[in-house]
Amino acid sequence: MSVAPTIAPRAGYPAQLLAVAGGALVQLVRAPSHSRRAAAARKLARHSLWLSAAGAALVIVLMVAFDQAEIQLMPARGTAWLWPIRILTDFGKDEYVLIALAIALVAVALFAAGLRGTRRRLLLGFGTKLQYVFLSVVLSVFVAEILKFVIGRGRPFVGGKANPFNFVPFQGTEAYFSLPSAHAVTAFALAFAVSALWPRLRVYMFIYAALILLTRLVLLAHHPSDVTAGALVGIVSAMAVRYWFAARRLGFAIRADGTIVPLPGRLKRVARGPSAP
Repeated sequence: MSVAPTIAPRAGYPAQLLAVAGGALVQLVRAPSHSRRAAAARKLARHSLWLSAAGAALVIVLMVAFDQAEIQLMPARGTAWLWPIRILTDFGKDEYVLIALAIALVAVALFAAGLRGTRRRLLLGFGTKLQYVFLSVVLSVFVAEILKFVIGRGRPFVGGKANPFNFVPFQGTEAYFSLPSAHAVTAFALAFAVSALWPRLRVYMFIYAALILLTRLVLLAHHPSDVTAGALVGIVSAMAVRYWFAARRLGFAIRADGTIVPLPGRLKRVARGPSAP
């Protein structure tokens, strides 16, 4: 949504809205144009590989040495005093997060269609950032759903005992949708995406993500290795979407060494439309 659509000044509101919505979609699929995207791709591949290897090793260690002991320490399902935890955990539910982001995107389009000039460009620039956050969560959840179906890990105490090795691949039921945790995927994708755009919010966003992770353990919805895997999927997926945006000069710039950084939020920079050096 960062580039103001070209449309006749006297066009009516429906045409303006159509132009805004169309421009928002077109910018996402246009050919990458950043001259430094190859360096950014190499850095992304390197960081993703190391992060995935370290995360996979940690998941295995937790599965073998910690999962069973941890879930036996948690309060029983249905414990009355857990109601605040049940409320808190919904702030990481993928449906709720995606609906909230989708409503925000629609609102941006509706308001931007009625604006002109700098005010429209400012709002569309913010809309591009919302697109990045939304797509980071969407990709993360999509990957997680595939992994859940393929892996088919039973949730804690499914089958009547604390068995961390209860796997029925391709089961496709909620009871066997434990690895990775969708709440952890959503929370960490959201935390990474927001932090990538607004670094000053990093501490607060990852505190939020950690709290969502802990609620899944306390409620016996997941094993520790499930939420760890979810955090890994969320972060790596958000990193991949960030590269997609940066390669198209949307919301991010790429430095000479391939590091991807958020574009400055200064009025004069946004008014020109986002561009990377």
